Amino acid sequence: MPPELPSDLDQPRPSTTTRREVLAAGLGGLLLPAVASAQATPPPPPAKAAPPPKPGTPAKPTTRGEAMLTRPIPSSGEALPVIGLGTWQTFDVGTAPSERGPLAEVLRRFLASGARLIDSSPMYGRAEQVTGDLLDSIGELKTPFLASKVWTTGKDEGLAQLRDSVQRMGRGRMDLMQVHNLVDWRTQLPVLREWKAAGRIRYVGVTHYTRGAFDELERFIREEKLDFVQLPYSLAQRDAEKRLLPAAAEHGVAVLVMQPFASGSLFQRVRGRALPEWAAEFDCTSWAQFFLKFILGHPAVHCPLPATSKPDHVADNLRAGFGRLPDEKQRARMARALEG
Repeated sequence: MPPELPSDLDQPRPSTTTRREVLAAGLGGLLLPAVASAQATPPPPPAKAAPPPKPGTPAKPTTRGEAMLTRPIPSSGEALPVIGLGTWQTFDVGTAPSERGPLAEVLRRFLASGARLIDSSPMYGRAEQVTGDLLDSIGELKTPFLASKVWTTGKDEGLAQLRDSVQRMGRGRMDLMQVHNLVDWRTQLPVLREWKAAGRIRYVGVTHYTRGAFDELERFIREEKLDFVQLPYSLAQRDAEKRLLPAAAEHGVAVLVMQPFASGSLFQRVRGRALPEWAAEFDCTSWAQFFLKFILGHPAVHCPLPATSKPDHVADNLRAGFGRLPDEKQRARMARALEG
């Protein structure tokens, strides 16, 4: 099975507005110093899903009185903050404080903003364990919306992987489990549905990273009564707009977006270019926000999942979840600006 491409990788992000200015303007007064700590994994308790917020509950407001934008999960009405966090490569680290310290600060800033959804997979090396350890160490095990995946063949193997993921990342709870890249979905999807029916997880979904799987993903959206689908979509790769996003909107499936920066290539395309002045029309102050707000300007999208190990970068990404979003006319202009 080919590896899944990253949701995002750290890349230089040229802009007329610096990361420091973004922090000072937005989240700076809210953020706490990093503390790194690796915790031993306790014996596994029975898996238990976190109680959902009431439908329409806003994300946590910042000290400036703002609240991150949310979109309702169609199958439940639960309000989901619109910026998530991927963990592919960035959270696959060891136990050294120099490796984990910045990630603890990433999580602090992420959760302090009102964001919640953290996405991982057993495919991502140590990412699930590191995420769970750091959430434990900063006392935030109950706050996040935790999402992971099953990525194996066979029912017994799938069940073992599910139990491990729930314990490593959530210390006994998990909100969303997805069939990773549709691997052995005929076996794994019924198991996930059994877990959901038993209250061990709250939502079920599927993922795939390649455009060659879009026809199959569309069939799943239309026929399988999913809660979530995760797919690649960005200003550089808009294939999902043709059929997948309309199908998700029609059938009430929440959309998570991997590769929102096209694996970093979008930053290469705008290197050395100033952010357009008209980006201020939708409260945008950096290229990272420009790319994320383009995605969020599509009403079928619920949450892009940029990944980073840098606290300043996560703070910049998070600002895309505040203020105005571009309308269709502005999104068309954004696409032209990328080409220009």
